[in-house]
Amino acid sequence: MGFVHDTAMCQYITPMMHHCVTGTWTETAGQVAGTIARHKAAAAETTTINVPIMIPQNAVAGKGALLKYVEIDHELTGGAATSVTITMNKVTRGVDTAVDVVSAVTGTQLLTPATTAATLDQHRDRFTLTTPAFLSDNEYYLLKVVMVCAAGTVIDLGGTFAYYTLRI
Repeated sequence: MGFVHDTAMCQYITPMMHHCVTGTWTETAGQVAGTIARHKAAAAETTTINVPIMIPQNAVAGKGALLKYVEIDHELTGGAATSVTITMNKVTRGVDTAVDVVSAVTGTQLLTPATTAATLDQHRDRFTLTTPAFLSDNEYYLLKVVMVCAAGTVIDLGGTFAYYTLRI
């Protein structure tokens, strides 16, 4: 029998899988020819984007995918944002008749929220888990991006990439 322990796995999560809460969003061609994007029209508002982390899960502890970090690609045009903040939540499914439990995942954002991540430019920002975690079959993780936008700020979401170790 074989055993896989691959420390360099990555899963692309299309921008069409991103749950965009506030704003007027459309699916469109990306700023770069041959790419796709989720586009938010200019408006002064705070928008929240939830990205489901779609990697293998397993009922056995220490098997499946060990989530290490997640990167999200976005471009700001038309006007800088006030801030772009990235966090992560773990949602544990409730048993029958019980509600799900949401807890914050401890980690760090690569770009500075109120400066570097909010400038007019193409960004590749990262959320790194302080303690990498295996995803069980009873939970899921959501990357949460909150962008505080000025009146002229336009957002184009590229994709999200989840980096993990696969152990099966």
